[in-house]
Amino acid sequence: MRPAFGMNLRTARLTLRPFRMDDAARVLTIQSNWAVMRMLRAATYPATLRSTRQWLASHEGEWRAGTAYRFAAVLDGEVIGCADVDEITRGRGDLGYWLDEAAWGRGFASEAAGAVIAYAFDVLRLDGLNSGHARDNPASGTVLRKLRFRRIGETRVWSNPRGEEIDQCLYARDREA
Repeated sequence: MRPAFGMNLRTARLTLRPFRMDDAARVLTIQSNWAVMRMLRAATYPATLRSTRQWLASHEGEWRAGTAYRFAAVLDGEVIGCADVDEITRGRGDLGYWLDEAAWGRGFASEAAGAVIAYAFDVLRLDGLNSGHARDNPASGTVLRKLRFRRIGETRVWSNPRGEEIDQCLYARDREA
């Protein structure tokens, strides 16, 4: 049985909830910042209000299909980013997260991702998670190691925002970690 769409998660400072269509303008503002987008692999760049709305509209279907669970990270009523688990197959998923640049360096990525990890293991009952970061984004590696992920290698991947292949550091974590 899949969890009902609309479930909220809470941390010490954040509410993590499914994105809503009225989040589109805020998400577009965050995703219009090159410093944020250059660190992402699959995001549409440049983002438009239309592409942002399409992405938001896909979430409920992914949730109901059990392939992705995306949460808006909300601080004091404002969306500051996203933490999600997607590409779920054979008991594993991919952990991802991004934040507004103004929220960097304050522990929000670890806090939001930690809540999604607990959700993935405790609610979804996944056996493990994978993740990765652009090699030139060492701060994300710090977040993953803090969350007990282990580095398992490096690969080349296509970055939609950059329009080129980049080096990506690969990480994994099993439920027992």
